[in-house]
Amino acid sequence: VTSRSLVEQTLTFASPSRIPRQAWILPWAEIHFPAEVARIRERWPDDCMQAPTMLTRPTTAVGGKYRAGLFIDEWGCQFHNREEGLMGIVSEPLIREWSDLESFQTPDILCELDKESINRFCRSTDRFVYSGGIIRPYERFQFLRTMEQSFMDVMLEEEGYLELLKRIHNHYLKETEAWAQTDVNAIFLMDDWGTQHAMMVSPDVFRRHFKPMYAEYCAIAHHYGKYAFMHSDGNIQEIIPDLIEVGVDALNCQLFCMDLDRLEQEAAGKITFWGEIDRQELLPNGTFNDIDNAIEKIYNKLYRNGGLIAQCEFGPAANPANIKRVFETWNRKSISPQICSNELL
Repeated sequence: VTSRSLVEQTLTFASPSRIPRQAWILPWAEIHFPAEVARIRERWPDDCMQAPTMLTRPTTAVGGKYRAGLFIDEWGCQFHNREEGLMGIVSEPLIREWSDLESFQTPDILCELDKESINRFCRSTDRFVYSGGIIRPYERFQFLRTMEQSFMDVMLEEEGYLELLKRIHNHYLKETEAWAQTDVNAIFLMDDWGTQHAMMVSPDVFRRHFKPMYAEYCAIAHHYGKYAFMHSDGNIQEIIPDLIEVGVDALNCQLFCMDLDRLEQEAAGKITFWGEIDRQELLPNGTFNDIDNAIEKIYNKLYRNGGLIAQCEFGPAANPANIKRVFETWNRKSISPQICSNELL
């Protein structure tokens, strides 16, 4: 049984012989805990991975996404990275006034994929591969306007707001189509919609302006036989049924910001939960017993002959011993007694 098959069986609730796993290891962890990172990767190799973004011509980005200093991405957004290994934030808007839309262009270069090289990468592994390009309409809007201004834009709904959303969406339709025509197994969507306790914007705003976008991205993915994977931080409980409705197949979210009983009622068996384990309290400060209990709770609430990928993030403040404990516990919890191949351990 390959890693790819394990993930596909999980997504279709087909009783995989083991719960697949993935460690999200930030460059920060590679810098500060290289030995621990190497041991985790050797002992618990990922079953799913992100494809590299390979283009037919050089990118226009300046600096490094996770390098200290200024990083300017292909859209022209400027990120100020204060620490090596961590991505910074946008503090200055690229589109300060709506009149700036007259000269604004989306980066078509991100749609010019080197499909042959990407396909060669996919053939080189038996892991489940999701797209290197990230489809993120809400976050991209924030990057272009800054987060603070975006909240005002959402409330005012001026003509420029709608025009910018339209342009962002049209670009991501093309980028989704380009990735869907490669040999990746899934398209990757990512928008952080929640704060610690609630949505950043009202669910009504999400449903009117962004839910239809996600529906189109998922439709493209499914048309080409791909799955739709999504990441979203914060308490997004109110829109998880919407994400299921539009066709998101796997969701990486902060389960411990939400009501697991309600998630069980509304989502178990309908979507795969792609992690995670609480990185705010459990991973930095939890005991091994706390980790074990959290995994037991997730398993009991959300596992339905599939529907779970064991995932956690190794980033700032995380205790390396707790990261290892997460995968030790998932391994003990999820291996069926029928497995006799060490390749799955």
